[in-house]
Amino acid sequence: MDIKDHIRGIPDFPKPGILFYDISTLLAHPDAWQVAMGRMARDVRKFQPDLLAGIESRGFLAAAPLALKLGCGFVMLRKKGKLPGRTIAHEYSLEYGTDVIEIQEDAVQPGQRVVIIDDLLATGGTMAAGVHLLRKVGANVVGAAAIIELTFLPGRQRLLDLDVPVTSLVAYDE
Repeated sequence: MDIKDHIRGIPDFPKPGILFYDISTLLAHPDAWQVAMGRMARDVRKFQPDLLAGIESRGFLAAAPLALKLGCGFVMLRKKGKLPGRTIAHEYSLEYGTDVIEIQEDAVQPGQRVVIIDDLLATGGTMAAGVHLLRKVGANVVGAAAIIELTFLPGRQRLLDLDVPVTSLVAYDE
């Protein structure tokens, strides 16, 4: 099954000139979603994770079922102010300004093997911020995974520069 057949491209979203790869059509197709999660599980299992860290919000959609399939835990990396209890934050740069992601202070035990998950790897800024945040709380970030990778952008290299290997289900070259 070609997973790309179940991902639709939406031109000019969220702004003109951007082609948005929408996974909602993949999520809506039970057979394709099952195949996608099976393939991701096969790839992520190689990292031998204790935990999967999903990036808000579409990363949650892949990380939670993968954690269940792999028999490991799931933690959330969320925008500032969205998690209850004590949190640890990491501020990072965007194209125009900064953003902050947080994790609950006790979500990861020092040394746990963590794979960071998102729906899309593009420039790698948010995923790299997630790596820094996870390392702040003592995680051993052993890998990163995405459903979609835009190979014409520097996301993969940005993570490799942090010594984090990357896997993705489908790649778009333009």
